[in-house]
Amino acid sequence: MLVRRTIRAGRIVVGAALLLLGAVLSLPGIPGPGVLVAFGGLTLLAAEFTWAERLRGRMRDTFLRLTRRSPS
Repeated sequence: MLVRRTIRAGRIVVGAALLLLGAVLSLPGIPGPGVLVAFGGLTLLAAEFTWAERLRGRMRDTFLRLTRRSPS
């Protein structure tokens, strides 16, 4: 029981930290893969929260839509 709580707390802390770091790296003038880091944080948080799962799904769908090649 304690191990499960510790793993859950670790996922939440690391996921929130990655999400915050991704937000900071997304600011103009700060180099780094902000969106990718934020996606990683959401992936960890999605294991615990449905809101993170929905947001991660929206980010993935937007990425796929934007990178889809238009027919020429």
